[in-house]
Amino acid sequence: MVLKSEIEKAFQFQYQKLNLHKQEVFRDKIAHLESNTSMVEVISGIRRCGKSTLLRHQMKKHKKIAYINFEDPRLFNFELSDFTKLDEIIPANTEAYFFDEIQNVEKWEVYVRQLHDEGKKVYITGSNASLLSKELGTRLTGRYLNTELFPFSYEEFLRFEKKDANLQSMQKYLKEGGFPEYLKTKNSEILQILFKDIILRDIAVRYGVRNPRALVDIALFLLSNVGKESSFTSIKKTFQLGSVQTVIDYVNWMEDAYLLFFVHRFSWSAKSVAINPKKVYAIDNGLIDANTLSFSEDHGRKLENAVFLFLRNQGKKIYYFREKQECDFVIFEKNKCSHAIQVCLELNTDNQKRELNGLLEAVNYFELALGTIVTLNQKDQLTVEGKTVYLVPAHEFFLVNN
Repeated sequence: MVLKSEIEKAFQFQYQKLNLHKQEVFRDKIAHLESNTSMVEVISGIRRCGKSTLLRHQMKKHKKIAYINFEDPRLFNFELSDFTKLDEIIPANTEAYFFDEIQNVEKWEVYVRQLHDEGKKVYITGSNASLLSKELGTRLTGRYLNTELFPFSYEEFLRFEKKDANLQSMQKYLKEGGFPEYLKTKNSEILQILFKDIILRDIAVRYGVRNPRALVDIALFLLSNVGKESSFTSIKKTFQLGSVQTVIDYVNWMEDAYLLFFVHRFSWSAKSVAINPKKVYAIDNGLIDANTLSFSEDHGRKLENAVFLFLRNQGKKIYYFREKQECDFVIFEKNKCSHAIQVCLELNTDNQKRELNGLLEAVNYFELALGTIVTLNQKDQLTVEGKTVYLVPAHEFFLVNN
């Protein structure tokens, strides 16, 4: 419970701090938001990726708005019953409601459903995919549209940095990533604090983790092994944890917080998909770089992580493929493989056979006409075993395939 006076102070203070005239970098996901429908608009994504910026963009489309951020310390004990007090504070002629990090309030969906039933336009943000989807599925089924927001894509990075698409800007993007606040300051402590906030506040405190040190160690281990396979059993053994279920919980919570993603090995068998090792990827190269040591000079894995994020941000269904050889990504649309993509910093005589064989095995398995190798700066077209293989520089791949 929070006193009405405290809610009003927080509400007034936050509204006064809104700067709707501030020039913002255009985010591509703005096109996904609809201001002229009755649907509740949900923006989900990792902390500090720019969700509030998207809210401000939508605020400009409405004359009478209400905004409140539930990360405010004065609102930490906000309960469902406190929404009645909020109703008394918000002007009756408000046409659009904007709620930041609403998953911090238990049973928030009851109030949002009430506003929706009253014909109000509602926008909400949240940084926990599982909590949002659970509550949305209880009272708001069929009444909301969800937009996932990631840190800057390469194209957004170029707009922010006012740079052209070329090798130099790509190398900069692969190292620095796309968190807006970090790109403004280049202070790596911002990304270190962000990592700690996610692990300790969003996971350890929220879920009552008894051994937060192990949670931190596993997160750092996975960040350091982006692009590599891992299994719950191997992590359990490495960190000497009591049960595999503990590892599963930790990993699921990290994925819910948008910190990490796990790609399954392709198989037509659901059982094989479930038991095979998964490849881990992370939300941002800059975040990994600021919190680990082993990743900083591994440019190949940086490129692979960036390609994964590009595909994931487009909502693609992604697997990795392995029979005799390995292909980094196979993309499925309507239950059919549409693309096979290999990632290679530079194709040369030392790795050419391995990279091509892995790609061609996937191309032949799925009966595709062509395959793609995303490189740092090589551009070429090869014909191998009757199949076309395109070598595409990353700075072109990220723009042409948008």
